[in-house]
Amino acid sequence: MISPTTLNTFLFLFIEASYLLEKNLNTLVLFPFMNMATQQIAQHRNQAEIYQGDGICMQKSRLLLDEILLPRGLLPLDQIIEMGYNRITGFVWLKQKQKMEHKFQAIGKTVSYDAEVTAFVEERSMRRVTGVKSKELFLWVAISEIFVDDPCSGKISFAISTGIARSFPISAFDIQEYHEQEHKMKNKSIKARTTQKRKM
Repeated sequence: MISPTTLNTFLFLFIEASYLLEKNLNTLVLFPFMNMATQQIAQHRNQAEIYQGDGICMQKSRLLLDEILLPRGLLPLDQIIEMGYNRITGFVWLKQKQKMEHKFQAIGKTVSYDAEVTAFVEERSMRRVTGVKSKELFLWVAISEIFVDDPCSGKISFAISTGIARSFPISAFDIQEYHEQEHKMKNKSIKARTTQKRKM
């Protein structure tokens, strides 16, 4: 017997796959060589605050998440080469050297971040997100919106382009959780090396 959770997941994936197929076919016909994220970045560069270098970009991205009241660990990008924020339009972009994946251990979810991640931001919300995908069973599902409806609930929601959303504890995306995860991974690596040396 199929559990309600599994059934909901399959429904979630089917609706998203159908929508993306229709959307991508239209895009291929109308804009065969267009990278939408790159085009948006070019359109919003004028009057944007632009930073370059991993250190300053990481700092500014976390400050931005603080400013819009979203958890600091939401965008754990690696080797960021550029960040831009156009306060007039609310458009923000982050470029990293290469695509990466990150697993949020507290909820057991793996998220993929493209080399270019973009969004329109406002208080407690990131809309029209590009470059972020969540792994659902055997498929990668594009996230189009991230928001906190009710701060008192302690939940943050992730929606796909069809409007279907899932909610998780905000604490799962805190910067503290991210650092603890890094620390655990380093400890595992050290223990593995120590064990190998002992065997030798």
